[in-house]
Amino acid sequence: MGSCKEEEEKQSRCVCVHGPIIVGAGPSGLAASACLSEHGVPSLILERSDCIASLWQQRTYDRLKLHLPKQFCELPLYRFPEDFPKYPTKQQFISYMESYASHFSIHPRFKQQVQRAYFDPSCKLWKVQTQDFEYISRWLIVATGENAEPLIPEILGLERFRGRVVHTSVYKSGSDFRNQRVLVVGCGNSGMEVSLDLCRYNASPHIVVRNTVHVLPREMFGLSTFGVAMALLKWLPLRLVDKFLLLVANFTLGNTDHLGLRRPKTGPIELKNATGKTPVLDVGALSQIKSGKIKVMEGVREITRNGAKFLDGQEKEFHSIILATGYKSNVPSWLKSGDFFTQDGGMPKTPFPNGWKGGDGLYTVGFTRRGLLGTASDAVNIARDIAEQWRTSNDTNNICNTHVILRRKP
Repeated sequence: MGSCKEEEEKQSRCVCVHGPIIVGAGPSGLAASACLSEHGVPSLILERSDCIASLWQQRTYDRLKLHLPKQFCELPLYRFPEDFPKYPTKQQFISYMESYASHFSIHPRFKQQVQRAYFDPSCKLWKVQTQDFEYISRWLIVATGENAEPLIPEILGLERFRGRVVHTSVYKSGSDFRNQRVLVVGCGNSGMEVSLDLCRYNASPHIVVRNTVHVLPREMFGLSTFGVAMALLKWLPLRLVDKFLLLVANFTLGNTDHLGLRRPKTGPIELKNATGKTPVLDVGALSQIKSGKIKVMEGVREITRNGAKFLDGQEKEFHSIILATGYKSNVPSWLKSGDFFTQDGGMPKTPFPNGWKGGDGLYTVGFTRRGLLGTASDAVNIARDIAEQWRTSNDTNNICNTHVILRRKP
């Protein structure tokens, strides 16, 4: 009797999906779903939070704007409104994604935290387990992206610090740090913009630069630096384009080495493609560094109760520490089949442009290290590939007869 009851309860928690399961309702998941719908293929998005684009809505600072012009940040099949500025704000980009979901009738299942996903070879189906249900489909699209979880580095003594320690994922505005001495760990775009924001509230930011970094002007000759680079790459070798970008950067920004911002030997685009490390597109922080309002510090040796000791021997006191140390993929924590993703970094082992397709119906979108342009490319390729299988095979009818069959627990 007990075994029958257990089997009945197990079946009551089963969700059969007639179409792909997409994990993640950020830009990547939305793009994949929209492209699939254009081919007549239904899909189901599982999202752990209570909204779409949760990273943008819940983990970004108030003054954030797109770093690239809007034409390089559009999702497939849907343009930005004409009245949006060249660099849309955080709220404008969120409204764009909400309109995108509405336009394509995308309705994710919210508050579904994927705990485990695996391929069952006995039935050749993917089984995705959340806290509520087990979802079953022939296809699984991983759309949780490169920035699923805050990356918190190990810093000696951090637990001893008596002041406030926050990651940029919870930083909203410099108003919370008014008149404070703040240590900003990390000199990427987030670290630079947070430091600039702190200056507006009379804080004294000290930014830690542990490694080399490329700083480029956001625009050159009135045009987007990124746009110029993309245009030149159509005609010139990558390394020649990199040399041109650095020549213009040195002309417009000056030599940044004496500011403590040493450039890598590898060019900015080549480095981005190889490692994913994005060059800093300056929106005003560099002038504050030149004026002394933002102090550049070498690597941290250790954190003390009241501040930090640095590699150059200096020791300073701080009220707060902000970790602008980026994000990481969380795929290895829940995807339990295959070896398509690396276990240490949670990224596809196959590099762009071929990292969007694994085996046994596994796909990935948004892991290209090329921003929303890479996301759009992945989504288009995935939809086309699944659509061909959808049209030529009737195997999906063996799963269920409708888009989603949901049996709730009694």
